[in-house]
Amino acid sequence: MSDVRSGLSVIVAGGGTAGHIEPALAVADALRRLDDSIRVTALGTERGLETTLIPERGYPLKLIPPVPLPRKPSADLLRLPGRVRASVARTREIIEAERADLIIGFGGYVALPAYLAAGRGVLRRGRAVPLIVHEANAKAGIANKVGARRAARVLAAVPDSGLARAEVVGIPVRAAITDLDRVALRSEARAHFGLPAVGTVLLVFGGSQGARTLNEAVSGAAPQLAAAGISVLHAHGPKNTLSLPETGDGGRYVAVPYLSRMDLAYAAADAVVCRSGAMTVAEVSAVGLPAFYVPLPHGNGEQELNARPVVGKGGGRIVPDSELTPKYVIDEVIPLLMDPTRLSEMSRAAAGAGHRDAADTVARIAVEVARRAR
Repeated sequence: MSDVRSGLSVIVAGGGTAGHIEPALAVADALRRLDDSIRVTALGTERGLETTLIPERGYPLKLIPPVPLPRKPSADLLRLPGRVRASVARTREIIEAERADLIIGFGGYVALPAYLAAGRGVLRRGRAVPLIVHEANAKAGIANKVGARRAARVLAAVPDSGLARAEVVGIPVRAAITDLDRVALRSEARAHFGLPAVGTVLLVFGGSQGARTLNEAVSGAAPQLAAAGISVLHAHGPKNTLSLPETGDGGRYVAVPYLSRMDLAYAAADAVVCRSGAMTVAEVSAVGLPAFYVPLPHGNGEQELNARPVVGKGGGRIVPDSELTPKYVIDEVIPLLMDPTRLSEMSRAAAGAGHRDAADTVARIAVEVARRAR
């Protein structure tokens, strides 16, 4: 912790999905570690995961009106300008009430009103409130493209994100993950989930809602996984269920709707089958887990781009969604899990591919920018 107490007021804007919220909270934690006099306030809306995730982490949450962007021409499109004005006006009120010295935006529909509010004459002691923009994805979204135009610093997880003058710092990940000692925590983690203390464990998860392709492919190979002595910890999503065949003796198959203790899940595992959202890739590589990354088959292809740096260094494989089948699990996943030498090599490669200090780096930049603006 710094010996100089700044008393800065910082607003973090990154709501909606965990991919925006978790980096914001990781930076908030890092700011507190750096200087416990810094006040951090989070922006959000009543529709996002932030209504539970942010209060649980001990930060005040200020709500602004959501501004959903209609995908097709409709009456909602005509109401959009009014909604934007209302959200920006409320955000300006919060900026003034918190006497903000700095806004850090992480993209998404919560960040956009903050960028617009700070860019339209909000003054703090006679000066404009400075912005820092962080882009976690391989392709920058609209909100961050807007914010980057007037940001004091533009930060990105990977090169070539589409933001000019972006500094590559990685994705901020919470200390509970970056400081995780998987070996020391393994026994406790496996006991927590009812997994065998010895043997290989495959972790499977497809985001907070699960993923049908992952669910069907891995559960369809359950007998072969068990026969190989491989146990599975599978988060299938709260709205999904798994139909598991009889596996007989061998590894256990533990299926749960959701994993609230990802640190323990990572500690219990030897490898992962997962999607490749930016936050997922950052966490999985930070803890040094070999991974089979299965990008979402729709969108602009950014999930594959998120995984490429780790895969390029040997820390994982990219599997097209259409190719992940029970046969692939049998032919490719099981042989890798049965090869301790290869697993160890991939683990080291994954751990070396990320930026474990990203949250602290962003926090130091934030304090530097805010102090200079003062």
